Amino acid sequence: MQFDSLQAISPIDGRYRGQVEALASYFSEEALIRYRVRVEILYFIALCEELPHLRGILSKDRTDRLHDIYLSFTTEDALRIKEIERVTNHDVKAVEYFIKEKFDDLGLSDEKEFVHFGLTSQDINNTSFPLMIREAVEHVFLPEFGGLIDQLQFYATEWEHVSMLARTHGQPASPTRLGKEIEVYVYRLQEQLKTLEALPHTAKFGGATGNFNAHAVAYPQHDWKRFAADFVRSLGLEREAFTTQISNYDQMAALFDVLTRINVILIDLARDFWMYISMDYFKQQIRAGEVGSSAMPHKVNPIDFENAEGNLGIANSIYGFLARKLPISRLQRDLTDSTVLRNVGVPLAHSLIALKSLRKGLGKILLNKDALYQDLEHNWAVVAEALQTILRREGYPKPYEALKELTRTNAAITEKSIYDFIEGLAVNDAIKEEMHRISPHNYTGI
Repeated sequence: MQFDSLQAISPIDGRYRGQVEALASYFSEEALIRYRVRVEILYFIALCEELPHLRGILSKDRTDRLHDIYLSFTTEDALRIKEIERVTNHDVKAVEYFIKEKFDDLGLSDEKEFVHFGLTSQDINNTSFPLMIREAVEHVFLPEFGGLIDQLQFYATEWEHVSMLARTHGQPASPTRLGKEIEVYVYRLQEQLKTLEALPHTAKFGGATGNFNAHAVAYPQHDWKRFAADFVRSLGLEREAFTTQISNYDQMAALFDVLTRINVILIDLARDFWMYISMDYFKQQIRAGEVGSSAMPHKVNPIDFENAEGNLGIANSIYGFLARKLPISRLQRDLTDSTVLRNVGVPLAHSLIALKSLRKGLGKILLNKDALYQDLEHNWAVVAEALQTILRREGYPKPYEALKELTRTNAAITEKSIYDFIEGLAVNDAIKEEMHRISPHNYTGI
């Protein structure tokens, strides 16, 4: 029976499939098999360029046809490998046997034993997984993440001079500017983007226990460490110099950590915009036919920001587990990393859903300048900091205490009460005029 998304166990393959489908090219079972085939083929080609007695066996036509094995990899090819796996009960060995079948068609039967030569399955897995992660981050995650940063930067510039009441501890505080508060998130995300882009993607490639035992016994005079470093670098990765049978996973853990930090910032962003909407600073565009509540017809809920927050939380739970589990393995290796690695696409999928939800939510907001203006107008007490600072400059006795007595009261502090306070100060008219020019609307710093 053909699979239907309604039957999916996970929402990323069901309800949200359309939003994350691009990741299937990197993290599906078929994709993993294709990446393994790709690494095996490229390794064989590299051997043919490296070992003297293999040089010259690959014509341009043969080389092109070898590349075509993974470049034109089909679902039928993946199914053939799964069929072989049912006999071998070993997924990577099934890939090796599949490629050997292809070699017969290419007239390379005599060279078949140089497929997977000297390798263990983890040499293939621990290059395939970092390669798929690097390419998924580069081709799917970063464009969406960069689009969100650009969207935030647009709003930061658009609302650069929009005054807004700040709130610290949930209480009215010195006014700020809406654009600047959004710029805070632009800055934070850009800093994490720099870290993300600077992180190396590393691979293990060194034989059964990381020492090139098989390579060295077959060709003892050959510089296998140099060869492996060059080969792994040709994949866009860096080789881990000292390993057991498996990758150390330290750099992969570092990647998950920076993705976690990005998501923490995005949770902060989602919650702030949720609050601004609840404070009526933003209205939301209404779509015809859309329902906010099954019982309350008037509601337009900030569902995109809520959806983002939920998915970011799930992603971070999994990133955290991956980062703390993968670098740990008993002695020279146990198998716990194998099943765990197959889930690396799951948190990226939840992150991608969240990014799309945030961009959708941000695309629907409408600035309600009147609400921001009224909030400032109702909070003249926030200019107290400005007045007492000017009085400090002028050497006025106990200015903080004087403003504290005025403002820490249950009575409303209005423009008039501030005006009357200034007029009652024993300072010259020039200072009073300077203080009268200050309002919650213009006391926004630089």
